Amino acid sequence: MTSTLSPQRPATEPGSPSSPLHAYDAGLLIVRLALGLTVAAHGTQKLFGWFGGGGLEGTGQFFAMSGYPSGKTMALVAGLSETLGGLGLVLGLLTPLAGAAVLGTMINAMAVKWGGGFFAPAGVEYELLLAATAAGLALTGPGRLAVDRRLPVLRAHRLLHGIAAVVLAAVIAGLVLLVRD
Repeated sequence: MTSTLSPQRPATEPGSPSSPLHAYDAGLLIVRLALGLTVAAHGTQKLFGWFGGGGLEGTGQFFAMSGYPSGKTMALVAGLSETLGGLGLVLGLLTPLAGAAVLGTMINAMAVKWGGGFFAPAGVEYELLLAATAAGLALTGPGRLAVDRRLPVLRAHRLLHGIAAVVLAAVIAGLVLLVRD
């Protein structure tokens, strides 16, 4: 009696919503939560003065002193970018765009602090870490523990989406820096 060996197909395709979770899904969730909550809280400092922040008025004055025209408007844009981008990362919703919102804001933050060296408190180490993590999430996607995985249009994260989001963040950040004195 002869038997034919044939490769068995897995019950589910790797990466499909019904395939088992992997360590990288849990790891990406932890990174998204840490970055997203940190940046969202920082955004609410700008918008509402929560957590000891300056609110729109105080943050607007800081932006004006840093050379941005219409400081209060720039504070609103930065606050919304951080808050909504951070919450998008927490949820894993529109992850490439959420990462781009955080990345663009951090590029501007690094430009403002440039010249203060690398290490905190005057350096850019914190902002660089946030920017790099946001760019990494934009490129890798949120993992399967994310809202994006439940939306058919967004389920399949593509590297091209991440690259486009990172380029968009860099271009918009660059344009904002061009209007700065």
